[in-house]
Amino acid sequence: MLFNSATIKPGVEFDDVELALAEMCSVVKETYGGDKGGFIAGQVFQFSGFVSDEGSLSASRTAEKHIAIVTYWRSFDEHEKSHADSVFREKFAAVGKLCADSKELGYDMLWQGAPE
Repeated sequence: MLFNSATIKPGVEFDDVELALAEMCSVVKETYGGDKGGFIAGQVFQFSGFVSDEGSLSASRTAEKHIAIVTYWRSFDEHEKSHADSVFREKFAAVGKLCADSKELGYDMLWQGAPE
């Protein structure tokens, strides 16, 4: 699983980011989906402003306006190959122009569960 947190630049409206994200996500799904490149699924979230008192360890209860992109790939190698492709880079650059910072981190699953 890859988790990308992208901080939106001050003064940028979410509608502008949402349009650029929609185009980028469509390219990922259609160009790199399944056997074409290893993309399995993804989700995009807009930060709601909520910071949990019960689940936060630090004293800070602030966070900048940002989006979170969660994607699932067959491998980190396939992810990197797709993101090095010019088709993706063009769409990601459009999102990048609206963001002050972005960091994408890869995770290996250790546990998952559901209520019985």
